[in-house]
Amino acid sequence: MVTRDSSISANGTPGGIPVVLVYAPGGPAPSYALPKVSAVATVHLLALAPLPPTAARIADWHCASVIDASRDALRGDALVDRIVATAVAASAQAVLTFSEYAVVAVAQACERLGFRGAGPGAVRARDKLLMRNVWSAAGVPIPAFRAVTDLADLLAAFDELRPPVLLKAAWGAGSIGHGLLHRREDVATAWAATCGAVASAVACGETELGVAGTQARFVLEERITSTTESWYEQPGYGDYLSVEGLVVDGHYRPVCITGRLPTIEPFTELSNQAPCVLPEGLQRAVEATARQAVDALGLGTCGTHTELKLMADGGLCLLESAARLGGAMVTREVETAYGVDLIGALTRALLGEDPGLPDEMQVTGASRAAASVALLATDSHGLPWPNLPIFDAHRVDWQALVSEGTRAEVIDDLTIPPGARMPPYDAAAGALNFAGLLFLDAPDPQTLLADTYHVLDGLHACLAS
Repeated sequence: MVTRDSSISANGTPGGIPVVLVYAPGGPAPSYALPKVSAVATVHLLALAPLPPTAARIADWHCASVIDASRDALRGDALVDRIVATAVAASAQAVLTFSEYAVVAVAQACERLGFRGAGPGAVRARDKLLMRNVWSAAGVPIPAFRAVTDLADLLAAFDELRPPVLLKAAWGAGSIGHGLLHRREDVATAWAATCGAVASAVACGETELGVAGTQARFVLEERITSTTESWYEQPGYGDYLSVEGLVVDGHYRPVCITGRLPTIEPFTELSNQAPCVLPEGLQRAVEATARQAVDALGLGTCGTHTELKLMADGGLCLLESAARLGGAMVTREVETAYGVDLIGALTRALLGEDPGLPDEMQVTGASRAAASVALLATDSHGLPWPNLPIFDAHRVDWQALVSEGTRAEVIDDLTIPPGARMPPYDAAAGALNFAGLLFLDAPDPQTLLADTYHVLDGLHACLAS
């Protein structure tokens, strides 16, 4: 454990109110998030997984203490106990996490401590099956679905639904374990691939920490008939988006919408884009549906990331809503494009302070445009590379792939070490396919969109040369 005088903040000024930040895989890069939290409060970091090297150096500077619990394999009640004990020892007044896998444990710890937090609704925002049951009862638009626990369940569910159908892990994240089934003959193969991807995720530490037995829960649902027609005037955008925001003391505070590129089969994400370029009327329709979905989950105080599919004639269908801020570098995109620091706002809200959010959801960007771009071994259409070169971000002339005026930055925390080989593309692996993440900062959304495609379609040639 590394400690420093908690009465002095990392930049040498008087410290703020103590908080515990629980680190686990997922969420924004810790090198970006830690300074944001430490600008508001004195941070005590409880690391449930090893910090990336860059983040470890930043943590030593921005945290009053760093507790390495990565070897303790904490799960369930034992994890909640450790979080509570850490908060008590630090005299903390709030506990937060940016990891999907620690959301439930942190929410339970906050309840025991009497702190603001996501509350019991955290489970409803984590378990995709429970989430769909809640939304079905509330009349939120969702596809037909069934619960699945084994191959026999999957075969029965396939017969009850209209193919194509999507199989997904109920407690998964990052599209890991997604499989698209068109025929009954596909079922056994898809089941094996999905279970294999979930096992790989567990081996990588990408697994639920707060609740036991989650690896055996799956959802089968009808594929949503989605389209960008009646939504985007320009080509290149995907058929879904997300609303970023917070819930503050039970009140939903949507901040903005971020767009997407089309996914590659089955649903691997390539890029998140901000600002949203849809007309205000369409954005307000998305906002209203997102509000219905988030309100139904009954959350307390937490970040929110709500994903929706676009349908013909202005229709919308929910994918999921998390009780956390968006992953990848969505929070940095929002700050770049809209001027809103979601991480600082969440920290203040959990401390009972004014989060400083805009009075209404923003529908136009305040400054530049920004994107998170997945670095993986396919082109933008999902065509796998003919070979797998060694990845070294420093060998790539990123500026040659983007326009003048666009800045490209590899996010070290979320990128494999130099000299590692690009992982082969596996349709069921979702985010496990990513060799890394690139952050683009462009003068406008049109330039951003074009530069994103240039990176995705030009990376192989740069690495192979």
